[in-house]
Amino acid sequence: MPMSQGDFCWYELMTSDQQAAESFYTQTIGWTAADAGMPGMTYVLFKVGEAPVAGLMKLPDEVVESGGRPGWLVYVAVDDIDEMAERMAQDGAAIHHAPEDIPGIGRFAVIGDPQGAVVCLFHGDGEPPEAPAKDTPGTIGWHELYTEDLDAGFDFYSRHFGWEKLDAMDMGPMGVYQLFGKNGIAFGGMMKQPAEMPNPAWSCYFIVDSADAAMARATGAGGQIMTPTMEVPGGMWISQGLDPQGAFFAVVSANK
Repeated sequence: MPMSQGDFCWYELMTSDQQAAESFYTQTIGWTAADAGMPGMTYVLFKVGEAPVAGLMKLPDEVVESGGRPGWLVYVAVDDIDEMAERMAQDGAAIHHAPEDIPGIGRFAVIGDPQGAVVCLFHGDGEPPEAPAKDTPGTIGWHELYTEDLDAGFDFYSRHFGWEKLDAMDMGPMGVYQLFGKNGIAFGGMMKQPAEMPNPAWSCYFIVDSADAAMARATGAGGQIMTPTMEVPGGMWISQGLDPQGAFFAVVSANK
C-alpha cells in the first residue's frame, strides 16, 4: 500500500554493538535478520517472513561524539523532504541531518522537533515492498511521543503531518494521554515526558504474541524490564524495557 504524508513508514535502531543488538531482537521479537547489501556500510534488515519491517545500524562516530546514545528512530512519510524540512525549521525544529538521497531507496532527513524529540522524514523511490498484515507479530502496533509540552508538541505535528486529536485520557499525576491519528484511526499517543526520562523522545511498540513471554526472552538475552506487563485501555498488554546497549524498547500484545 502506498504511503501518504503523515504515515509512519520505517523504524531504525542505531546502536553501539550491531551484532549483539541483532541477536537480542531476533530472540526477543522473533524477527529474522539479513544484510541489506548497502555499499560502504553494514545495514541489517529485521524481517517478518520476507517483509522488512525495521533496520539496524551502528551509531556513526560523529553521532557518538555529539552525545548520541543507542535508540530507536521513527520515520514518517512526507511528499517533499526538502520543503518539509524547511517548513519545520522555520517552525522551530532543528535539522540534525539535512535532506540526503539514499541511492535506489529514497530521500530522508533527521529533525529535532521544537521540544527536542527526534523524528526522521522519508520519501521513497517507487513502490514500497508489500507489508505484513496488520497486527502480525513483529510489526509495529503503536507509536508514542514523550514531550515537555503536550499541547505544543501535538500542534507542531498536526501542522506539518495533518495528524488529528482523537480521544484523551486523564492519567492523574502523569497528566493527559492524547491519542492522535488520521481519518479517525488512532496510531499513537502523546504524553508529558516522565521525570525519569532524560529527554523528549519517540518510541514504538512491537507486536508480540505475549508481552510476558517476550520480556522473559528479553531478560534472558541481557535486557532489563522498566515497566512490568500491564493492561491498557482496549484490552491490550504492554511492557517496556532497555536492550543490552541501553536502547529503550516496548512491546504490545492482545494476550498477557
